[in-house]
Amino acid sequence: MAVRLSGKEVAARLDEETGRRANALTQRGNVPTLAIVRVGQRPDDLSYERTVTKRAERLGIAVRPFALPSDASQEELLDVIETVNADAAIHGCLMFRPLPRHMDEKAVCDALSPGKDIDGISAASLASVFAGEGTGFAPATAQACLEMLDFHGVELEGKRMAVIGRSLVIGKPVAMMALARNATVTLCHSKTRDLANVMREADVVICATGRAKAYGAECFGAGQVVLDVGINFDEEGNLCGDVDFAAVEPLVSAITPVPGGLGSVTTSVTLAHVVRAAETMG
Repeated sequence: MAVRLSGKEVAARLDEETGRRANALTQRGNVPTLAIVRVGQRPDDLSYERTVTKRAERLGIAVRPFALPSDASQEELLDVIETVNADAAIHGCLMFRPLPRHMDEKAVCDALSPGKDIDGISAASLASVFAGEGTGFAPATAQACLEMLDFHGVELEGKRMAVIGRSLVIGKPVAMMALARNATVTLCHSKTRDLANVMREADVVICATGRAKAYGAECFGAGQVVLDVGINFDEEGNLCGDVDFAAVEPLVSAITPVPGGLGSVTTSVTLAHVVRAAETMG
């Protein structure tokens, strides 16, 4: 039976350090502050906003919400981004996506100042990740994957990694970050031939396609570490990942559950980035 890679302990360690650093900044009169930008009232956005706000306040990070109606214009949203960029008291910005279809999401993301882009959504932030420069902020979920591996002592140097999904939110950035640690990375997608065999040959597999229980026992084998980034609902309406957990857990060495895996770590990384931004700007 696999080791369950719980995110609770990882998040707790990150939060302890973030809270300590936030307190040190506050003592110097520089309260770390996060802007949360939301368009519309999607239930998942509202839920995550409550989660982030509660955690931030516990760690000594102030939160400033900016909420617009779903029919707001792109110009109105860009005005909010300009306000966030210009306010020296705001150190980081978390903007919920996807944006409504009438907005140019790329243009809005790129309008955010890279120094405040704590979730790596702009082209400038992603460029620093891809170039391996160590500046800017990586997407929080991609960073959470590495934090999970580090906490559990999984070395990447010389290892084979298969990343399933090529989005700019997780797949591409986490592949580049693992490559920077000298892993040999195969970035897979819907056109990858013999995907199950590619996955079985990897030492570490990261699944991030948003397809409920899409990857079963045929894709995995002994000794593997599996990170399941997917947040989906199965046919019975239960929360689940991209991996068929019940079928895969008996086969592999270690696996993240859904829920209880990378979600809380992602939140902790986001808030750690806010504090790092405050330290840099302060």
